[in-house]
Amino acid sequence: MPRAVLPRPLEVLKFSDDGQTPNNPFLPVVVYRTALVMPAHADRAAEFERIPADNGWTDAWRDGIYDHLHFHSATHEVLGIARGHVRVQVGGKSETILDLDAGDVVVLPAGTGHQRLALSGNLLVVGAYPSGGRYDKPTPSDTDHERAVRSIAGVPVPATDPMYGANGPLTEIWHSR
Repeated sequence: MPRAVLPRPLEVLKFSDDGQTPNNPFLPVVVYRTALVMPAHADRAAEFERIPADNGWTDAWRDGIYDHLHFHSATHEVLGIARGHVRVQVGGKSETILDLDAGDVVVLPAGTGHQRLALSGNLLVVGAYPSGGRYDKPTPSDTDHERAVRSIAGVPVPATDPMYGANGPLTEIWHSR
């Protein structure tokens, strides 16, 4: 099958530390709408595992998105919507709501608060992390905020965009910060 990743306009979202959710002081969230276009019978989840892995984003998983506010203080995360629809709040308790559909991709820099607000019954999300990251999932209420902020500052910028590789838009955006 030909490569199904299509260049798409980006959404770039920047969030500040709200005193509870650290977010990322340097790197924005990047959203690719309908980045992965495939026939209905194709295995989109398998492609959402393969493409990031080919670009150095590993430890893929298949599931949903937690319904409570959390963030990752020691790694970045890519989420590909393989099937269904999900409404996600990103940036903390009072920030942006994203409606994501099958084929959409969102890349969350370390520290970005996110939680699921609503979902379709057939939702399937595939996530992955850049090589070298350490997975954790603190909530604002169960972590030392200053320690999380220090950890987030030490997470390296990945060398590649999970969907587009070394010369992808994420690489350009994140390395220019």
